[in-house]
Amino acid sequence: MHEDLIEVALSGGAFSLLLHHASKGHRLGQSCVKLVFDVEDVEAHKRESEKKGLKFGVTYKGEGYEFANARDPAKNPIQISRRAFLK
Repeated sequence: MHEDLIEVALSGGAFSLLLHHASKGHRLGQSCVKLVFDVEDVEAHKRESEKKGLKFGVTYKGEGYEFANARDPAKNPIQISRRAFLK
């Protein structure tokens, strides 16, 4: 973590995400995008996230995929989805 930059990375360097703080005029909950994170097991990820204070809503199920939505601590929309694991 730096003054205005946060890096989220998996050990081994398989994944890295850099987050920049929004401009001063950006209001909480105002966003142009929703970040979607691929997870193999939506329900398991929801349980683990809730233990850490992040509660996802209802799990929606489609044709072979499922997803759930939440808002991060800054009120930005995020989603977990298993769409990437479709066979």
